[in-house]
Amino acid sequence: MSQQLTIAFVLFAVASCFTPGPNNAMLLTSGLNYGFRRTLPHVLGVTFGYGFLVAVMGLGFGAIFSAYPTLYTVLKYVGAAYMLYLAWAIGTSGGIDDQGEKRGRPMSFLGGAVFQWVNVKGLIMSIGAVTTYSAIAPYPYNIIALSLIFTLTGFFSSASWTLFGTGLRGLLSTPRAVRIFNVVMALLLVASLYPVLFEG
Repeated sequence: MSQQLTIAFVLFAVASCFTPGPNNAMLLTSGLNYGFRRTLPHVLGVTFGYGFLVAVMGLGFGAIFSAYPTLYTVLKYVGAAYMLYLAWAIGTSGGIDDQGEKRGRPMSFLGGAVFQWVNVKGLIMSIGAVTTYSAIAPYPYNIIALSLIFTLTGFFSSASWTLFGTGLRGLLSTPRAVRIFNVVMALLLVASLYPVLFEG
């Protein structure tokens, strides 16, 4: 295994997982609205769902997108439509009621895992990682290594964003403040679609 390439890939994984994006925005919002414990299935769904996506891309699914670019385009717009739905759900969330109880429920493990297949940022990152860092080790150990590193990094990133959201609960203690926060996060989620839908 190439040590220099491994270090470079770990830096790439940290940068790509910890920077703001659809997953992190939803986890931050869920941490605020539901707390860490109730958001944990969502955290694990994102973590293992993305690791699985990287493995599948590395095992040849990325070649299908190259052979059939229309499939990528269709998936991109389906993903954008789903993200708009999620933004609407977040923005219209009732927040915490007068008794301090949160209405609704956080995303499930399966929901977090399946979302990775329509998260265009995640698809682009996984294809880029596999094509750029595949020399990290001989095949198929390279794909296993990439997937495991992304899974580990993704867990710490997802947990951190959720804990950050949970920490905001003390600051945003009124239902009105939570509603405003939810609307802002929904707008940021919509804004994250701009480079995806209007890429050159």
